[in-house]
Amino acid sequence: LFKPVFSAEHLRWMSMPGPSSVSIPHVKCMQDRIEFMSGFCFCVFQDGHGFGIGELIWGKLRGFSWWPGRIVSWWMAGRSRAAEGTRWVMWFGDAKFSVCVEKLLPLSKFDKSFHQPTYNKQPMYRKAIYEVLQTAGMRAGKPFPVCVSTDDPDISNSVEVHTRQMIQWANTGFLPSGAKGLEPPPGNVSNKHSFSRHFYPKRLTNEDSRSNQNQQKSNNMQVLYYTVTCYSKHHHGVVLCADICISCGSLNIALEHPLFIGAMCQSCKNSFLECAYQYDDDGYQSYCTICCGGREVLMCGNNNCCRCFCVECVDLLVGSGSAQVAIREDPWNCYMCCSRNDSGLLKRRDDWTSRLQLFFANNHDQDFEPTKLYSPMSAEKRQPIRVLSLFDGIATGLLVLKDLGIQVERYVASEVCEDSITVGIVRHHGHIMYVGDVRNITRKHLQEWGPFDLVIGGSPCNDLSIVNPARKGLFEGTGRLFFEFYRLLHEARPKEGDERPFFWLFENVVAMGISDKRDISRFLECNPVMIDAKEVSAAHRARYFWGNLPGMNRPLTAMMNDRLELQDCLEYGRTAKFGKVRTITTRSNSIKQGKDQHYPVYMNNKEDILWCTEMERVFGFPVHYTDVSNMSRLARQRLLGRSWSVPVIRHLFAPLKEYFACY
Repeated sequence: LFKPVFSAEHLRWMSMPGPSSVSIPHVKCMQDRIEFMSGFCFCVFQDGHGFGIGELIWGKLRGFSWWPGRIVSWWMAGRSRAAEGTRWVMWFGDAKFSVCVEKLLPLSKFDKSFHQPTYNKQPMYRKAIYEVLQTAGMRAGKPFPVCVSTDDPDISNSVEVHTRQMIQWANTGFLPSGAKGLEPPPGNVSNKHSFSRHFYPKRLTNEDSRSNQNQQKSNNMQVLYYTVTCYSKHHHGVVLCADICISCGSLNIALEHPLFIGAMCQSCKNSFLECAYQYDDDGYQSYCTICCGGREVLMCGNNNCCRCFCVECVDLLVGSGSAQVAIREDPWNCYMCCSRNDSGLLKRRDDWTSRLQLFFANNHDQDFEPTKLYSPMSAEKRQPIRVLSLFDGIATGLLVLKDLGIQVERYVASEVCEDSITVGIVRHHGHIMYVGDVRNITRKHLQEWGPFDLVIGGSPCNDLSIVNPARKGLFEGTGRLFFEFYRLLHEARPKEGDERPFFWLFENVVAMGISDKRDISRFLECNPVMIDAKEVSAAHRARYFWGNLPGMNRPLTAMMNDRLELQDCLEYGRTAKFGKVRTITTRSNSIKQGKDQHYPVYMNNKEDILWCTEMERVFGFPVHYTDVSNMSRLARQRLLGRSWSVPVIRHLFAPLKEYFACY
């Protein structure tokens, strides 16, 4: 429960917006908080408003319960000085920073501020409570056992017991020392470092390693800058970056950078593959578009863009001081959006859209035998299709097959979510045969239900997506469910000598680790194609698809009835603030857009969320498709957030009309 899940290379700290926050335009801090702490001692002084540096407090931001934090100085936050009457707060749990003006309470008001329902539901809140009470216990001379990173359930239960003991101690007034014992200690660097190393043993090690990497990158980039500029001076202004990795400055190049003039090494290519479609809760890329790293990043002010550029890359490639100029510019259009295609040494490729598509299409470092091709069936020989759908969700596959006019003889679905099953039963009038958990399906079952012509599925991505810092990978947690798909696909294949057409499709997120993607490809014996639903819908949704469907890598083309703009998906009297929305997930805040976290719709001169019917249109589902069983709006969003984009699946399934009977 309290594993140090935020590794140094995947941390990203930024201010949390709220009515009592003052945000820094465009800038997000990505430093590890231990780096902020190191080399400084706490200087306890009052700011004239009741709280001193280092004090433990409760703070209230819009949309959050009272949250524990610590007053820090501006240099510890790595930001500019806070305005008079405000103070920087570092929040426990995620180590983000905010400038707060009011709505602060001392931690000693624990019994009034602690919110038990939030503690029961939110892991981050539990982590924050654990951290702040650990700190409070050490200050009060009442240390509690420190949790260790482990998956052992016995130890996890022990951690929960210790946490309950700490909460009980806090609720009774932090006795015996009370509020006095929570005051910041006098400047003592050794004590502070001791706590940091003990509480997050992995993080400090990773930080040391990351610091060396950042220093090496800085050195390489300076070599890059001076090499290219000197070459330019001696060759009449001609700039040559083709032999240098513009992401890190390495000379061991592997290919051209897909977005900018310049090259890319193998290591940076792997990072780009993992991070290019990784987005944070604010909808922006988690890392710099150029180097897939960065300590501070500039966020594009174009609402329809989600790219970030780190200060280091901007200053080195565009010119010294360019980052500060960009920060002062409001709104700032990034180097992918601005009208100019060259800024200093950073030159945008004219054909970057096609190059980016080819980059993901040709990024495979494994060669496989071509998949077996089946000749189209003559019309009189075509039979209705028989489908095995694993991790079926809300029956997107059956919906698309019906929309295409393909006759479905049997649709066997494995699904464990009761809400998803209810949607499937109601919307498809009982034509789906639900068979429960995929792990309980045996060879005998397939022989009874089959044979099958099409096997489809997309196993849960929670433990594969690098957006999840606590992911367990392909071989642990829900990641292992991929092997259930592989097992049943192998069992469902036609036996040797059976030449009937047999197709299959497996889907998962693009933002997965390179090793996980390589392992999936190795088992399925083919490389994936990357398809982004933004080409045929009003939302971004990049996904990998493995399979043997005919023409999977053909260009994605929108149809006449596809709703490509958000406005096309809205009810009457509502106005879209954005052309397209970012990827809609199971989380409610994925509806918010842009760096300022705006709701995407205007109605009656007020911002509003997307209604369920509008989300259904964004995904391509019929209106009210998920409106069954009195489900709440959030429950319906969870179903949609786990589903496939209908236009994308229609694009993939369309060639099946040449093989199976149609209406």
